[in-house]
Amino acid sequence: MSQLALAEEQHDIISALRKLDGTATAGDVVAATGLPNAEVQRGLKALLEDRRGHLSVTESGELLYRFEPGMIRRGSEPLLSRFKRSAWSVFKKAFKAWIVIMLVVYFVVFVLLVLAAMFAGNRDGDSRGGLGGRRGGRGGGHSHMPNLWFWYWIWGPRWRFGRPYYGRRWESTLPGDDKVPFYKKVFAFVFGPDRPEPTQQQLDRSVLRLIKARRGVLTATELVEHTGKPLPEAESEMGRLMGAYDAEAVVSPTGEVAYAFPELMMSAQRARLPREPNPAWHRLEYPLEVTGNTAGANALVAGINGFNLIAAATAPVFIFPRLGIGGPMAWLFLVAIPVIYSLSFFAVPALRTWSVKRENRRRARRNVRRVVLGLVYERALAGRAVSAEEAVAHVRERLDADTLRAVDPVEIFEAVAAEFDADVAPDEAGTLQYVFPEVESAFTGSEQVRRSLRLESRSPGDVVFATDDTDADAGRRELAAFDRQLAGYVPDTSSIGYEDDYEVVAFEEELARKQVAS
Repeated sequence: MSQLALAEEQHDIISALRKLDGTATAGDVVAATGLPNAEVQRGLKALLEDRRGHLSVTESGELLYRFEPGMIRRGSEPLLSRFKRSAWSVFKKAFKAWIVIMLVVYFVVFVLLVLAAMFAGNRDGDSRGGLGGRRGGRGGGHSHMPNLWFWYWIWGPRWRFGRPYYGRRWESTLPGDDKVPFYKKVFAFVFGPDRPEPTQQQLDRSVLRLIKARRGVLTATELVEHTGKPLPEAESEMGRLMGAYDAEAVVSPTGEVAYAFPELMMSAQRARLPREPNPAWHRLEYPLEVTGNTAGANALVAGINGFNLIAAATAPVFIFPRLGIGGPMAWLFLVAIPVIYSLSFFAVPALRTWSVKRENRRRARRNVRRVVLGLVYERALAGRAVSAEEAVAHVRERLDADTLRAVDPVEIFEAVAAEFDADVAPDEAGTLQYVFPEVESAFTGSEQVRRSLRLESRSPGDVVFATDDTDADAGRRELAAFDRQLAGYVPDTSSIGYEDDYEVVAFEEELARKQVAS
């Protein structure tokens, strides 16, 4: 089929979905467009990759495609938001260039001017002291300081232009002779460390590993276990993965939508399944740091800028009279400009502190949610209830006091209970107990589909799955045999772990470093 024909086909399907308010079965779209069922199925799968939407199951077991009525593209960003981001990016680049010029040039200029003023003052009072001051000025200002300073400022060993600096934790992972140039830490002092911008392929890597580890079948509920995303977002993400990696939606005997990825499991050789990636509660987010630098680096940067500020502010009193400098140009270039710059240098990180605090509150909420999810999933697959009090105790044992001051674990737990439609009933002591049958049902359903499809043994030949391979009665009879397998799908919840943002892009950057070195 030509590209023009495919485009027309997609246009017809999108038009039909808009008339149906974004919610339809494949049969609804076939009736509305007159296209063959196979073409509609292919088109709907492609739309799940490109547009915001997900799948659900009707009471009759039919797959229901649900898109946002506006058929909004994934990753789309409002115009105002794009403008703000672009404006901030332009400001950062301009200010960074200004930093290089202002901080270095003015630091050197003021060092020389202060030494000259001190020398001039000593010469007037004591010629011998002046000679000593002159020797000190030459030794400190002309020999040691510029030689060392400019080498470290302009470049660093093994450092390539444009390489990001993700902060002190990232720097500690670098080889001993691969040090970050000081100018990068100056930029981080003002704007914060660079933030990784992983590609979609990099973001998908761990999810694809999870799919392969779980024998080619995954549900949205299992994706929540891995990512910590809210269930609606996970359902939408599974729709995108379905379109991107040629998956098929299968309705399990328990009525769950399971996504089968036969192409990912295709192998000419029988290979061992990969180890599962860490679940969400072992991938907590570190709090953002305002600068990302060590305390020593921050002190040095602040000291340099503070020196410039004090030298400029006191220049009319200390430097100008001793060196006979004056006039409007001297006031402009040696007082007004450096004072304004130095104050701005301190003001930008001070203002950024508020946005960092907001983001850290969001991260704290996500971390509490991930720890709560670990307990919920563990209890659900064991067929046990959990109370809000147990959830709070579970979180308090694992997260620090600062996180708990910013977030109410009870609120998070109740939100998770509503998200998964938990059953609630009081126990004998009157404590509300929450049971999560939907979580158990999702895992049971995906395991039933795995056993039916057996994608882990897939060869280049076709594998056929018939809906009558397993019925509800057989599913109930096999449920007991699933218990041990399902328990293995929830890793240890007694501990937590953190994952840095840069770890997502670390593999490609390591390859780039090796290529440059070779």
